Amino acid sequence: MKFPLQLTFPIISVAQQFTVTDADENTVCYVRQKILKIREAIEVFTDKKRTTKICDIKADRIIDFSATYQFFDTDGKVFGAVARKGMRSIFKAHYEIFENDKADMIINEENPFVKMIDGFIGQIPIVGAFTGLMFHPSYLVADAETGKELIRIRKQSSFFEAKFTLEQLCDLDDDDELRIVLSTIMLVLLEKDRG
Repeated sequence: MKFPLQLTFPIISVAQQFTVTDADENTVCYVRQKILKIREAIEVFTDKKRTTKICDIKADRIIDFSATYQFFDTDGKVFGAVARKGMRSIFKAHYEIFENDKADMIINEENPFVKMIDGFIGQIPIVGAFTGLMFHPSYLVADAETGKELIRIRKQSSFFEAKFTLEQLCDLDDDDELRIVLSTIMLVLLEKDRG
């Protein structure tokens, strides 16, 4: 993948869907959340026409406060997961990215005060509609053991659509890149309403 990557999706839609594009504006993947599912279910395709499926992302439980979202390849085998750490995510978003049942990367919100300010101002009538133009949370993906920063995820200023940028901070192998992109997809779906 050629970084930086852009995640773009409309704010208002029946089913959550968005596109991931690379630095040359080529489509990396198209994401569509299944509607009317008791558990979260997301499909990831190579393009908007949904010709080739890359994988599925499925929650392990109905209530997603501390859910784990597993990545299934086209043969139905799990090749990774991301878990939202419920109590730790109340004040500062915290996720763990897994490979073979071992957390090898983490995602942390860089500035939790943006969340608090956005939550407060978002409750003010009329003014709250413009928080997407003022507050932009950012997240860091880091190696779980060494703490080395790998990717920065930033929300971009927008009004009619939501945009996030993934900036590569060091070299990664293809498997790590894919798990980070899939984890970012879940992060965006769960945290997108903030800022």
